[in-house]
Amino acid sequence: MPITVGELLGRAELGVSAVAGATGIDRTIEVPRIQKPGLALTGWPEQLHEGRVLVLGGTEIEYLEDHPPGRDLGLKTVMASEPACVVVCRGLVPPAELHALCDAHAVPLLISTLVTAEFITSVTAWMSDRLAPQTEMHGVLVDVLGIGVLVTGKSGIGKSETALDLVVRGHRLVADDVVVIRRRGAAVIGRGAGILGHHMEIRGLGIINIKDLFGIAAVRETKKVELAVNLEEWVDGGDYERLGFDDVTEEILGIHVPAVRLPVRPGRNLATLIEVAARNQLLKVQGTHSARSFRDHLHRAHEAALAAEADAVE
Repeated sequence: MPITVGELLGRAELGVSAVAGATGIDRTIEVPRIQKPGLALTGWPEQLHEGRVLVLGGTEIEYLEDHPPGRDLGLKTVMASEPACVVVCRGLVPPAELHALCDAHAVPLLISTLVTAEFITSVTAWMSDRLAPQTEMHGVLVDVLGIGVLVTGKSGIGKSETALDLVVRGHRLVADDVVVIRRRGAAVIGRGAGILGHHMEIRGLGIINIKDLFGIAAVRETKKVELAVNLEEWVDGGDYERLGFDDVTEEILGIHVPAVRLPVRPGRNLATLIEVAARNQLLKVQGTHSARSFRDHLHRAHEAALAAEADAVE
């Protein structure tokens, strides 16, 4: 979803305030990259892109002040690209001509107290996060031994109760019921949905606050999703994994996340199984694949037995 310039203005860490072009406060930003004018201030527009946050630092402001004859051409070239907004860093005073053009084009002119490099780093990080692909999934996200485990399954199957059992064992809750997931590069990051925070709904108990009950160490705000666990009702004769030689994945926002299916029936301790799945995933990340190691050991034992049998025949 696009960002409005008004949202950017609301970010206290950016230290920005509007000084002109207020009628364009609803302009939108769709690309998480800023624009520096460069040679556009000399009248060459080729590298300008529409709808970007245009950033002017000390060098650009000094150039405009020292070159009055070319100032009009440079500023008109920049404004012709229809930037989402213009930001002057270091609290510098922008030229009066820029004020007038921003008002005329309804392009917000903002002043930031940050130095240019700091502003660019901060605004780019915020825009990248805000504009990242996002989805919502019905489930529970728990940090188990440092592995972000996303537990899914149909309503009433026991996701929240299993997550509560994991919290009691010392693991950390990230989100229950609705997990908001965003893609960042090659990773997907999960967090809770707004007002839900670190609350859980447990049938028979109602809504409980994990942070209040178990303390700050029992929760965390975000976590990379590194293992997807789908809880399914047990079906006699169902095709369930017995050996684990093949790595199964689930696609979330275009990223393939390691996944397991756990059939649910009375007597199965799901919290223990999920904890073991997390430990097993840690081993895989470190290069140890238990099932394949066992298979290779069997192959070597079989080959050794065949060789011994051959020697005995000779």
